[in-house]
Amino acid sequence: MNFFAWLGRSAVGLIEEMGLMLLLFGEACLWFVRPPVRWRLFFKQMEFVGVGSLFVVLLTGLFTGMVLALQTYHAFRMFSAESLVGATVALSMTRELGPVITALMVTGRAGSAIAAEIGTMRVTEQIDALDVMAINPVQYLVVPRLVAGVIMLPLLTAISDFVGVVGGYMVGVNLLGINAGLFMNKIYEYVELEDIYNGLTKAAVFGLILTLVGCYKGFYTRGGAEGVGRATTQSVVLASIMILMGDYVLTALMF
Repeated sequence: MNFFAWLGRSAVGLIEEMGLMLLLFGEACLWFVRPPVRWRLFFKQMEFVGVGSLFVVLLTGLFTGMVLALQTYHAFRMFSAESLVGATVALSMTRELGPVITALMVTGRAGSAIAAEIGTMRVTEQIDALDVMAINPVQYLVVPRLVAGVIMLPLLTAISDFVGVVGGYMVGVNLLGINAGLFMNKIYEYVELEDIYNGLTKAAVFGLILTLVGCYKGFYTRGGAEGVGRATTQSVVLASIMILMGDYVLTALMF
């Protein structure tokens, strides 16, 4: 009976969390279309989420493409299909690996920082001070971060896709000896614009997820410094799980 009680409490807690998260998202949507528009906050968060994550995205995208080319070459060589390495790298990066890996990296870097920053403001009563000054905390803190995530994640994903293909080209052509013209020709033949658009759409959804989870966990932080640390950890874990689950759903709908 204790097990079923624990299971029931866990299910109820999960439903409550999802409900609070959706309510926060709905409130943010309402405040997004209401003045005043604080452009400085939008650009500040876009710089933090996007520009600040550029190096780690470049690094992970490059080595992901290189490893993918190396592994697919050895697999395709058994079937004398080495020419398909370029198309495989490009399709894998644009459809799946680019959006997912970029989102996970930004979650670890920016999503955790969002939860920690807003959580610290909550436990130090700075959010209550915004209410006292007649500044809506959702409009001031949540909306700029959600917009930054939706805008910057597709841009970071496009960079990751490009760098991943470059890394695959470097390994496939320069290291493994695949013909350069054949490598590029297969990319042009098999990769369509729809693959790129769908991958960027995924990235926008992932950007919304990671920023929303970070804002939610920070906004409802309790318990002082220990609560901030707990909220930061939970935001990374929950956002990563939701990104992977959302990737499956979007892939099933798009492809």
